[in-house]
Amino acid sequence: MKKSQKILAAAAAGAVLLTAGATAVANAGTAPMAAAPAAAPAAVPAPAAVPAADVQPVPDNVVSQSRISVGASAKAVGAALAKCQADKLPFVTVALVDRFGTVQAILRGDNAAEHTIESAKQKAYTAAALGAPTSELAKRITGSGPSIADLPGTLYLPGGVPLKVNGASVAGIGVGGAPDGKLDEACAVAGAEAIAGTAK
Repeated sequence: MKKSQKILAAAAAGAVLLTAGATAVANAGTAPMAAAPAAAPAAVPAPAAVPAADVQPVPDNVVSQSRISVGASAKAVGAALAKCQADKLPFVTVALVDRFGTVQAILRGDNAAEHTIESAKQKAYTAAALGAPTSELAKRITGSGPSIADLPGTLYLPGGVPLKVNGASVAGIGVGGAPDGKLDEACAVAGAEAIAGTAK
């Protein structure tokens, strides 16, 4: 290549470099800035607390209910199980529930099978809800159509006894697991008698 051509080629290359540099500088002034962090969403105010209604305890608004105390409940199930043990029936379960079926006390005897737990609770609830021993209630079932036996959570086998305060059923004690319902009932009666006159 001739000397003059080399000089022209070098000049052209320099012009390209200058042009590229100018373009970079120009673009630097117009380049988008780094995105600012997104603003946090506005905090949603917490809903105002709904005040509890202060119901006045007058007869038109509030019903007073009697319950068997925890001490009396423990005493009753203990006495019922002791009766069964004395009768050589250590494999039963005793339950005491309120009239809505909520368990207040339960005591499972040695070697008592799982099904005895539900049996005891259901007998206790049946007696409490209907205010009569389950052995008496069983006599009301005729088998000729719908009956009280269709009520959920009830069991009409002997072994459930109601507990009453001033004549009103407030709880029930039930025993399940003996080979004969009459034996269950004898234990339940022993439990009820252990706290007779002490329910509060």
